[in-house]
Amino acid sequence: MIVENPVVILENKIRTMAIEARGEIKTIYLHWTAGCYGHVYDDYHLCIDRDGTVYVNCKSFTELKAHTWRRNTEAIGIALCCGVDARCWLPDGAEGYELEHACEVEYCYRNNGALIDFGENPPTGTQIEVMADLVAILCEELELSITPETVMTHCEAAFEDCYGPGDGDSDMRWDLWFLPDVENFGLLVPGGNLIRGKAQFYRDLYEEGVITRLYEKDKVLVVQR
Repeated sequence: MIVENPVVILENKIRTMAIEARGEIKTIYLHWTAGCYGHVYDDYHLCIDRDGTVYVNCKSFTELKAHTWRRNTEAIGIALCCGVDARCWLPDGAEGYELEHACEVEYCYRNNGALIDFGENPPTGTQIEVMADLVAILCEELELSITPETVMTHCEAAFEDCYGPGDGDSDMRWDLWFLPDVENFGLLVPGGNLIRGKAQFYRDLYEEGVITRLYEKDKVLVVQR
C-alpha cells in the first residue's frame, strides 16, 4: 500500500533504531518497490526515493513487514522507489541464477546474458549509493557482517527459494538482479555484489574516519569520498 504522508528519517535516528533492534535482526533484504519515483510503500521498513531521501515506515526495525516471501522474521526490508514496468529476459535455455552478465535492451551488445528493461523509472545512481550507505550503517549498529547471507537482494532470495528469473513461477521476483555500476560507465553487474561491495567500502571508511555524511535540510545526500 502506498503511504500518503511518508516520514523522512535521518542517519542519527536510523542508528538509534538499529541499536535498539540489535540481536533481533539477522538479515537485510534489498528490493525495489516496482512502483514510481515518489511512491513509498509500507511493505518495507525503509524506502529510498530517486534523490536519496530516505523514508521510514515503522517505529521499530523489529516490526514484521511483508517484503520477502517466508523471510520476514528477524529481517529488515529496504526498497528503492522505482522499477514500475521493468522487465527482464533470459537467453534461451539459460538458468537465471547462473547468469553473470546483462545489458539494457537499448544497449545490448552480447547474447549470452540477461536483457534488462528498467522502464521509465530506473534505479538512480543516488539511490544505489544511499542503499549501500544504509546497509553499512545498519550492519555497523546491528553488529552484522556484510555478506550474501546477511545482506541479500530479493532476486537472490528468490533464486534460493525457486521463484527467480527462469524458475517458471508466475509470481517471479527479480528485484536488483542487475544494477548499473555508475563508476564503470553504467555496466550492468549483479546487484547484490554491487551493493555489498559499496557498503563494505563505506563501512571501512567510516571506521577509519575518512568520510562523513552530509545533509541538506531533511534530504539525505550521498556520502562524500
